Amino acid sequence: MQPSVFYPIVPDVGWLSRIVPLGVGTVQLRIKDQPLDVVAAAIAQALEITRRSSCQLIVNDYWQQAIDAGADYIHLGQEDLAIADLKAIRASGARLGISTHDAQELDIALAAGADYVALGPVYATRLKVMRWEPQGLDRVRQWKKTIGKIPLVAIGGMTPARAPGVLAAGADSLAVITDVMTDPQPEARIRTWLRDLADR
Repeated sequence: MQPSVFYPIVPDVGWLSRIVPLGVGTVQLRIKDQPLDVVAAAIAQALEITRRSSCQLIVNDYWQQAIDAGADYIHLGQEDLAIADLKAIRASGARLGISTHDAQELDIALAAGADYVALGPVYATRLKVMRWEPQGLDRVRQWKKTIGKIPLVAIGGMTPARAPGVLAAGADSLAVITDVMTDPQPEARIRTWLRDLADR
């Protein structure tokens, strides 16, 4: 079990109801700045939606609530990784994805036993101000050579036009936010992604 080649990242459960039935195989729920009871309820609802469509749910940051709900995957940034209970995550059976931006963070992710490693931003992203410069395809190749069979997720500036080059460089999955979230017809955009990557 690993993330699908294409997986969108969404900020709330409402998005899941719109896009999961389209055939999305993996989706990440990235909730920000909400009370823990609200987060817990959202994760439980998200699992109901995704499991009806055999879609993997990745929960960002809220590892304890994800464990309690029985989520498939937990994704942690480096700051959250530093304070997370990795033994509890492993004991729950959840798989772990970890964000990386430089060689030191990659070492930390591998030492933590990441089930997949995310690298970003590969390209410049409009979603938020990043303190890292775009990594580029050479860094994708370098990361994949280093991690071997561990799935590599590329994030940051992903578009259907860029997807073939990023996959050819070694990425196993493409995490997509802005390209879908800012499209005036996000469902149609998701269908484009799924059609273009159908043979991957």
